[in-house]
Amino acid sequence: MKVRVRVPASTANLGPGFDSLGMALNLYAWIDMSLAERTSVRLIGEGMPGVPTDKSNLIYKVAQMVFDKAGVSHPELEIAMYSDIPLTRGLGSSAAAIVGALAGANALIGSPLSDDELFQIATELEGHPDNVGASLFGGLVVAFWDGERAEHIRVEPHEQLEVLVAIPHFQLSTEKARGVLPRQTTLERAVYNVGHSSVLVAALCTGRLDMIPRAMKDALHQPYRASLVPGLADILENAAEHGALGAALSGAGPTIFTLVDRTSPRKRELEGYLKETLGREGIECTALWLSPEPSGVTVRAVQPEEDLADWVKSLRSGVGA
Repeated sequence: MKVRVRVPASTANLGPGFDSLGMALNLYAWIDMSLAERTSVRLIGEGMPGVPTDKSNLIYKVAQMVFDKAGVSHPELEIAMYSDIPLTRGLGSSAAAIVGALAGANALIGSPLSDDELFQIATELEGHPDNVGASLFGGLVVAFWDGERAEHIRVEPHEQLEVLVAIPHFQLSTEKARGVLPRQTTLERAVYNVGHSSVLVAALCTGRLDMIPRAMKDALHQPYRASLVPGLADILENAAEHGALGAALSGAGPTIFTLVDRTSPRKRELEGYLKETLGREGIECTALWLSPEPSGVTVRAVQPEEDLADWVKSLRSGVGA
């Protein structure tokens, strides 16, 4: 048996929802997985430099966690992976790998683990539930983890929402982005974020898109991370004046995420503003128009002879599905 997994990218925090809000995006990674006599890990394409191709590979290690929890032994796997999600850019590449590995390995052995069990494993591995929750369940995920158990509520994204991301051409590790954050904060900052995050969730649940520009403000992490992404402070302050509903650092960055009303006539203006602002700081970027992805990870069985590389070629040519 061979399974093919599709897992969406994600953006986390959405401004004030630090480690608690995540949204799936229609940018994907694909993983083929099957049992084998000898382990092999094949990376398709050029978007994964430095990713291990032996048993130290994250997908392999996470798959073994599933087998251990299910009480089975399958030490040898054949794995192939292709991803459109850029690494260490704040779009949930590690969360996608974790969720894809969990879902694929679970399917290979008859799906003995529930979605909730996969969510608990993924959250503990990632250290927070926002990205993994979005990639696993799709849509908008509101979640918390108390160190022992993660809980979530999935919210259907509003049909009018569109996403524009500006992806700088440099990497920023989560460890570095978290390293600039203070270990303590003031009561005023905590209350500020609780209020803004609560109103943002309410606005997204009720379709009050007019509240998003005010609700996406943050005092806990973006002010400290702004120095890591020159131009970010300007964009957070002024993006709404150029057609955005709101702007935020996507996850730990450096990608900048904006929410847009898909009927807005100012999309070209907003894209130009993001590129120009980053360009003034000497930062090249790729702008992508995306949509919230309502579906989470999906798994389907494929024939053993079906090769992921061939399928990717057909996908790129517009033939694949």
